[in-house]
Amino acid sequence: MTDAKNDDQRRKIESHLVELTAIRRDIHQHPEMAYEENRTADIVAENLEKWGLEVHRGLGGTGVVGTLRRGASNRSIGMRADMDALYIQEKNTFDHRSVHDGKMHACGHDGHTTMLLGAARFLAEHSDMDGTLHFIFQPAEEGQAGAKAMIDDGLFEKFPCDAVYGLHNMPGIDAGHIGVRPGPILAASDRWTVLFRGTGGHGSMPHQGTDPTVASAQFILALQTIVSRNTDPLDTAVISLGHLAGGDPGALNIIPSEVKIGGTARSFTPKTRDLMARRIPEVADAIAKVHGCTAEAAYTKGYPATVNWAEQTEIAVQAAEAAVGTAHVDPNINPLPGGEDFSFMLQERPGCYAFIGNGQKGGDEFIHAPRYDFNDDIIADGVSYWVELAKTELTP
Repeated sequence: MTDAKNDDQRRKIESHLVELTAIRRDIHQHPEMAYEENRTADIVAENLEKWGLEVHRGLGGTGVVGTLRRGASNRSIGMRADMDALYIQEKNTFDHRSVHDGKMHACGHDGHTTMLLGAARFLAEHSDMDGTLHFIFQPAEEGQAGAKAMIDDGLFEKFPCDAVYGLHNMPGIDAGHIGVRPGPILAASDRWTVLFRGTGGHGSMPHQGTDPTVASAQFILALQTIVSRNTDPLDTAVISLGHLAGGDPGALNIIPSEVKIGGTARSFTPKTRDLMARRIPEVADAIAKVHGCTAEAAYTKGYPATVNWAEQTEIAVQAAEAAVGTAHVDPNINPLPGGEDFSFMLQERPGCYAFIGNGQKGGDEFIHAPRYDFNDDIIADGVSYWVELAKTELTP
């Protein structure tokens, strides 16, 4: 009986796939950047209103919240999708490629928005739940902390949530498979910069000045000892260099007086995060002094680690197994060193963040790459996950 009921639910979800695929491709074709998601927000709001949900706009600038109330229970759940695109020139040639040069949906937020819309429609039309669902469509996930902007605008005061959930597609995981884990699933994402200063001078007479290039070179090598020798070997961390600038290519015989370096630091625990924030400036300062230079270091904390709550992770696993089958669910997937501003929501409310497989792709078809595209074949799986999650949380 349960299998037949689930089969009927799946058929109803799949009956909307043509429309949902069209929505997804339309959003992909018209990418909008952080806090500029006006057209996308219009699409979201118009559809939610058409399906009978309460619609609220403006949180975090361009955020949209659709609310569905059923029954008498005071329990309420939040389900979140992100809407923004990236500054990347798309190299795909299909018909729904981006019409805006230098902008594309290279992370699947078009698909995330579509899957949550599909769930809102199904639950509005077929749900017998007891409680309230808040469908949260968030702006500015890509480095601009749209989740925090919505929270600061009173998201959880205006739309109380006993728990909140997020879902992200992931190339490299088989299509339709779902992976999750309790505890840290994504890393804290921080930035660091160091400016080395010396006197510079003529390249043929380095003894007459102080050379910040040698100091910076020593620092780049020493940087990796923070991970290999200061952090707990069982507590993963990453420090990578992303920017290096000094001198002028038209003046190769001149030792520059300044060298600028910057990069990213990733960690999964507050202890390791604080250690890196302390050690990067310490190492830079010590090496600069050895070479007669100075170092100005800055460590800027960005998104915190995305840490799943144990109880909500169990609920997510149950929902995923009901949606795609137990064999297609990994309840203890390896954490990834990427960052996510859904972490701010998990600091405010219990919840869980999960991955849904986008297929075995890699290279320039991975997320944040110019040939990436969300896999429309997983829309029904994502909608089913959201629906099962709502049922698991709010079944009377």
